[in-house]
Amino acid sequence: MDLYTESIRSLPLGDRLKLIQTIWDDIVSSDEQIPLPNSAIEEAKRRRDEMLVDPAIGMTHGEVWEKIKDARR
Repeated sequence: MDLYTESIRSLPLGDRLKLIQTIWDDIVSSDEQIPLPNSAIEEAKRRRDEMLVDPAIGMTHGEVWEKIKDARR
């Protein structure tokens, strides 16, 4: 285990959460593209192709949100 990992683990939970938020805010404000593994790109292409063959397997934006709301109940 490296020194940084040990230092982070020794922080109180609230401070670790603040660190995560700071890192996330920095990532979001960056203009850099987030690298995607080839497996994620290939899976997205596979799903797109599947939808083009049979659009009925997909859901509308509204249906997705309804499913999310139902899951939270």
